[in-house]
Amino acid sequence: MKKKIILLFFFLSYVTNAQFNISGLVIDNTTLIPIKNATIIDVKTGNKTLSDNNGTFKLVSNGIIEISFAGYETKKITVTNDQSITISLIPNINLLQEVFINSQSIPLQEKYATDAIAIVSKQEINRGNTIELHPILNKVPGVFMQNGTLNTNRITIRGIGARNLFGTANIRTYFGDIPLTDGNGESSIEDLELASISRIDIHKGPSSSSYGVGLGGTILLRPEFIDYQTTEAFFSSSLGSYGLSRNIAKIAIGGKKSNLNIVYSNNHSSGYRDNNSYNRNTVTVTSSIYSGEKNSFSIIASYVDLKAGIPSSLDQEDFDNNPRQAAFTWGRSQAFEDVRHGILGLTWKHNYNPLFSHHTSIFTSFRNNYEPRPFNILKEESNTIGIRSRIIGISNLFNKKWNWTAGGELFLDFYNSKTFDNLYEDFPPGTGSILGDQLSDLDEKRNYYNLFAETNFKANDKLQFNFGIHLNQTFFDIDDEFLVDNDDSSGSFDFDPIFSPKAGVNYLLNNNFIFFGNVAHGFSTPTTSETLLPDGEFNPDIKPEIGWNYEIGTRYNFFKSKLYGSLSLYSLRIKDLLVARRTEEDNFFAINAGKTIHNGIEGTINYNLLKFNQKQLNLFANASINDYKFNDFVDLDSDFSGNDVTGVPSHVINLGVDLISKKGIYGNLNFQIVGEIPANDQNTVFNDQYELLNGKIGYKNNIIKHLSYDLFLGANNILDIKYASQLQINASGFGGNAPRYFYPGIPFNIYGGINIKYRL
Repeated sequence: MKKKIILLFFFLSYVTNAQFNISGLVIDNTTLIPIKNATIIDVKTGNKTLSDNNGTFKLVSNGIIEISFAGYETKKITVTNDQSITISLIPNINLLQEVFINSQSIPLQEKYATDAIAIVSKQEINRGNTIELHPILNKVPGVFMQNGTLNTNRITIRGIGARNLFGTANIRTYFGDIPLTDGNGESSIEDLELASISRIDIHKGPSSSSYGVGLGGTILLRPEFIDYQTTEAFFSSSLGSYGLSRNIAKIAIGGKKSNLNIVYSNNHSSGYRDNNSYNRNTVTVTSSIYSGEKNSFSIIASYVDLKAGIPSSLDQEDFDNNPRQAAFTWGRSQAFEDVRHGILGLTWKHNYNPLFSHHTSIFTSFRNNYEPRPFNILKEESNTIGIRSRIIGISNLFNKKWNWTAGGELFLDFYNSKTFDNLYEDFPPGTGSILGDQLSDLDEKRNYYNLFAETNFKANDKLQFNFGIHLNQTFFDIDDEFLVDNDDSSGSFDFDPIFSPKAGVNYLLNNNFIFFGNVAHGFSTPTTSETLLPDGEFNPDIKPEIGWNYEIGTRYNFFKSKLYGSLSLYSLRIKDLLVARRTEEDNFFAINAGKTIHNGIEGTINYNLLKFNQKQLNLFANASINDYKFNDFVDLDSDFSGNDVTGVPSHVINLGVDLISKKGIYGNLNFQIVGEIPANDQNTVFNDQYELLNGKIGYKNNIIKHLSYDLFLGANNILDIKYASQLQINASGFGGNAPRYFYPGIPFNIYGGINIKYRL
């Protein structure tokens, strides 16, 4: 018996006093950026170390280590043997100015940026029903997303993109390191599954040299990666008004140096309007692998299968009296889109030494679309391949540290479109669209290259500068396979190289105020259809839109981060404005017709009012005050100079409150005011100001130690306001019909459901 007691004593003594040699890597959970100077401490002894430039560390531990860094949630890990581990830290929702951005260029904390950046966290994404992107983006000052239906949207940043007739243009978008913007400069990000996104970074204005200097800015969707050494299963089911149903299933496995995350979702809505059904299935896969201190890999794949009806816009009378109907010909033809879209990307990061590394991504995508419309039936096929590569370094020059990057992006887009006669009028009502004779067959190669270089120079502890250059050239190669009446659109066309410089400054006045400013050049090339005249010939006079952005601003932080926010003043001046002239319902062409000036003020205020029992009560307010004018705009015999820019609200104001809780009751309310919006260049038709109140409440807790649930109930447009959620700008009436400007917004609607999560 004594021997057993002695053996037990020695065993307990060994376990208690055992020491383990731990080596590891500390990274940002969202961007996978290695975190320098993270603190790693052995809880028992107090011994600590800091991660180096590559995020790596070594420490002797007695069993429990704690990892912390400003702006991130502290993490504790139990170790039982000598091992090498990867540790991912989750950004703190109240300290987003401290987290890292620019994972594809020069990583730095958001507070040191020289341009206006908005970070939308996972918590903010989950504040609504998570099937719709527009309530999320419309809380960001300077960003406005109109949504006619779940599959009909237009995103603008500081008024840029508002004049695009269909969808989002003039804004660069990426999913991880994969461009979502096609060779035409158009983006469709609303089809991606929000449950697979961990964060959204929005660079406002053409100040992102490494991302293509879109006139409006850049939207970076950060894919979600599972924590290392974690297993998670997640299921969510919800129901809502107008036949809304949403189901999500996720399985994620994280090892010591690799992880795998698979998300499946099914989304359905019967729709508020006629011919407005929506069905979308998505599968998203993400994985990251660390193979030693020098190499790491990440994989992103997504597949979307979407079929949705198209009710189109309404004229004023139908909008006022019968907003649930579809536009007559669109309802009669039962118009819809049937889309299959897939993307795949692989990124390799290699550290040559602590001061020099390279990141290279290869990507491919496809998109097939079958879309019957009243005037024809469209078949589209698009295939894309490309590569992005850049080197990132730290150099000493003039006894100062320079962070720099240089690289390029090559994008090859192969597109085919065919149109066919739609014979729906030859059949009884209710038959829907019927494929007729072929009308066109167009092959396009839409390619571009971007070359870029950027540097951050820290003059002293308070002052740093940012300089960047960007070079783009875009090429169109059009092959008309279906020649009719000698109207041949074939030919090879390219635009002159466009050189875009930028310069920015960031100054730390004190612990409460940081000032920033920048001057940046950007551009937007015409789409292929905009380069063609009505007779199908290439327009040799068409030019890209170009502009300069001038901006100053501040980020502030008081009372130990309880009160924080930002304020920006900017002036964006654009020339060679692209103006679409619509000759028929299915035909339009573009000209360079003028100049615009976009002056604006953007501000945010966040206040952490209370913090108690793992709960916090936050108040927020933000606003965009816009003064966007046509400076010089003459189209044919009409002079619109001095008018408000079409399709942009005069102001957007958000007021809200959030109760955030790790367990127990949580909830939020958001009151939004959207100013009047000009619907045409003449400024004779406006969408009136409207107010929306949205809210969500829920309760979450554990069932057992590793199993938790989350019950929620939400409501949108609680005040039941009648409003237009999207405008078809400069709509024309054909065949004696009134112009159809308005997409009706959905009246009061609710949703509710349950999330169940197992995490080990």
